[in-house]
Amino acid sequence: MENLLYELSYLEGTVSSVIFRNEENGYTVLRVDGGDEGELTVVGCMPGIAPGEGLAVHGTWEQHSTYGTQLKAEIVERTLPTGEDAVYRYLASGAIRGIGAVTARRLVDAFGAEALTVIEEAPEKLTELPGITPRRARAMSEALRLQVSMRRLLDFLSAHNLPLQAAMPLYRRYGDAALTAIRTNPYVLTDESIGAAFHTADALALSLGFPNENQLRLEAGLLFELIHNSDHGHVFLPRGKLLAATAQLLSVPEDRLGDAMLSLQEGGSLVCSEIAGEDACYWGRLYDCECSVAHRLSTMAQEELSSTVSVDKLLDRIEGETGMTYAPLQRQAVHTAACRQVMLLTGGPGTGKTTSLRAVLALFEAMGLHTVLTAPTGRAAKRLSEACGMEAATIHRLLETRYDTKHGNLTFARDDQNPLAADAVIVDEASMVDLPLMAALLSALRNDCRLILVGDPHQLPSVGPGNVLSDLLRSGTIPTLSLTEIFRQAALSSIIRNAHCVNQGEPPELTNSASSDFFFLRRMEPDSALATLVELCRVRLPEKMGIPPEHIQVLSPTRRGALGTVSLNATLQAALNPPDPQKPERMFGEQCFRTGDRVMQVKNNYDLLWQDRSGKEFGIGIFNGDIGRIDRVDPKSGILVVDFDGRFAEYTPDLLHQLEPAWAITVHKSQGSEYRAVILCAPDAAAMLQTRGVLYTGITRAKELLIVVGDDAVLARMAKNDRPTRRYSGLRARLVRLAKAQQM
Repeated sequence: MENLLYELSYLEGTVSSVIFRNEENGYTVLRVDGGDEGELTVVGCMPGIAPGEGLAVHGTWEQHSTYGTQLKAEIVERTLPTGEDAVYRYLASGAIRGIGAVTARRLVDAFGAEALTVIEEAPEKLTELPGITPRRARAMSEALRLQVSMRRLLDFLSAHNLPLQAAMPLYRRYGDAALTAIRTNPYVLTDESIGAAFHTADALALSLGFPNENQLRLEAGLLFELIHNSDHGHVFLPRGKLLAATAQLLSVPEDRLGDAMLSLQEGGSLVCSEIAGEDACYWGRLYDCECSVAHRLSTMAQEELSSTVSVDKLLDRIEGETGMTYAPLQRQAVHTAACRQVMLLTGGPGTGKTTSLRAVLALFEAMGLHTVLTAPTGRAAKRLSEACGMEAATIHRLLETRYDTKHGNLTFARDDQNPLAADAVIVDEASMVDLPLMAALLSALRNDCRLILVGDPHQLPSVGPGNVLSDLLRSGTIPTLSLTEIFRQAALSSIIRNAHCVNQGEPPELTNSASSDFFFLRRMEPDSALATLVELCRVRLPEKMGIPPEHIQVLSPTRRGALGTVSLNATLQAALNPPDPQKPERMFGEQCFRTGDRVMQVKNNYDLLWQDRSGKEFGIGIFNGDIGRIDRVDPKSGILVVDFDGRFAEYTPDLLHQLEPAWAITVHKSQGSEYRAVILCAPDAAAMLQTRGVLYTGITRAKELLIVVGDDAVLARMAKNDRPTRRYSGLRARLVRLAKAQQM
């Protein structure tokens, strides 16, 4: 702590004015009267701060070309104002609910500089003033005590080098008892709604004298490992792996974790279950999700429904009207959709999934069913809507996302108590749907609602926990129709042919042709590859092929290295959106966010509000993987407004860690999206990133043009490497178990 203070600058003064405040997260821009140093700007998390307060700040000075010098607060100490003038300014600012400028003047005239002490400690004296009832006096006192509690909370966070951003969620969760809650159990800081890192909470606990083998510490460590691994796709961990990982994390023997596991099991936070011979340990929330998905889909899979429409006559009529001919598997897909409540429709590019989907929609329309289209991401939903000629929504929007800020839980307005008004739901890009989202969707379906899941089983799995589509397919318990024939027109595309080559373990054909939609540019040296990428994005594709930069997406398997996304983004930003006096920008660490930049949301934010350009339509939630463009930067407050395909969301500076440049993105982040032109880098990278699934997914993101830049030997290795990423999931085993039980 002493070293940290030594490195930070220090400012002490009185708050003179508040320029900007975000009530949700406490981010504030204010002016401080620093005495001889004059008025200075301070930015940071300072909830509820008001003019007149004393302020001592440790922080770092930042210089911005647009809005000048400011001190970014890292450690904040706040004191109540002293002196009649400061007390009046504080009370008149509205900092205390129920007190405005007129009442503030009356209070200061009556009690002078002691007005705050009277309000907090002797509110009965306030009733001596005309118009202040005992009830109003108590309300004023309670409001001030809340302010004092927040101040003490901030002082505690600052003193222990804890993130000040935790103050608001802590206060929402625990109110006046927030500080007591932290002292009693520092690991509450790791709750989803608060978001502090485990090592931060652990360091606080140890500094407060918690023993190394304290029960709370052991329980928190176990839960941390389960939740941390869910972020890497695992639904459970085998008992042995969980114990070993937690013991290493906490530096305690494995045999000391038994009582902590039992305690978590009794509380429902940890659930143990036998899965395929494994003693599987689940985070309670994911266990509930897995069980609900397995039971609901197993029940739906057994339902055989009758159709009021002759499928063959319907398809014959469509063929006659359109001049097209359905393949046998496509006809079979429509037959299956007619008589089963749930169905998987799978296939690679060019195999006719969209054509089959349109036929299913025609069937459901003829049957008088109200059908809803949905997909995991905004881009996937937009593509589905364009392909099918009817509106499609993201799953989150369909379910009407809600976020409980007090408990930090994602909730949906649509659930088993308020189901969707739909007779059939079709989900595209089903490989991207993780286990919790699938559980939420199934919960919102009426008991008689049909469900069709459409996807490509060779795509990479979801970012979130689970491997739902793969588990359903491998279980063999869900009615499935797999389209395998590549149609003649699709076969003319080198992109589609090469995707299927890679899927079969063969390297893509790298012979370039003027009539092709697939080109390979061998560049063995990173500098040469970078120069080629810039030329393609800035000159060759826009000028020679009429493809503007905003329709070009650069992909890389990796974030690291000269051809990783971090380096690529810096190079491409400089080339495609260079500094300009007419383009305000905002520095965040070493990253510059500039008006016109392409950016990606990298964390689900369920309570971030957005609106359309007219301001008439509002919504909530921007999600991991959403790509947008910085529409404007406010020079005074540093707020960014990002346009996500017509949804405009405001980012205060404390939210900028949720944004990354997206001139180049990883292949994993591109899932569910399709781009007019894709430039795919093929650098040498970690073996876990040089897989068939990564290459296949990268190739299939291109709609009109794919250019691969790099080393052909890397492409050959990727096509050959079919090593799947291991994810611990029990969904497949549960479905098989339920199917066997239903047959008995």
